Amino acid sequence: MIPFQRFLDEHRDPVWRFAVASVGRQDADDVFQETFLAAMRAYPRLRPDSNLKAWVLTIAHRKALDPHRARARRPTPGEVPEVAVHDDEPADQQLWDQVRSLPGKQRGAVALRYAADLDYETIGEALGISADAARRNVHEGIKKLRQEAVTLT
Repeated sequence: MIPFQRFLDEHRDPVWRFAVASVGRQDADDVFQETFLAAMRAYPRLRPDSNLKAWVLTIAHRKALDPHRARARRPTPGEVPEVAVHDDEPADQQLWDQVRSLPGKQRGAVALRYAADLDYETIGEALGISADAARRNVHEGIKKLRQEAVTLT
């Protein structure tokens, strides 16, 4: 088993990209820290033949669900006052906001595929589904994003 610091160094970038893609920059720091705290606690009990990247991204996926669940529990205001006009967010930011609005498995699969650049096999391992199901979730997520883009234009 490699030392935890080396494990952290090797996997910090994909976990960070996944966290930003999944929950946005505002919550990404918390997801990133919670992921590696959980990983550090469980690391000594990990089997030697484990796929470390899939394992840590599984943890990240589960930690990324927490902000979405918390948002769902917050009350929504009845009447929202009109907001002053401001510049639009960059196109990439709007796209990732739409990705964050996808259902859980589609959101995770799309983020793992395009933010962490993982293959379908590893995505399946990270999400606890088959590679075919991972491919299908990515496909359905992209399809939904395209449909939303058409209705917005």
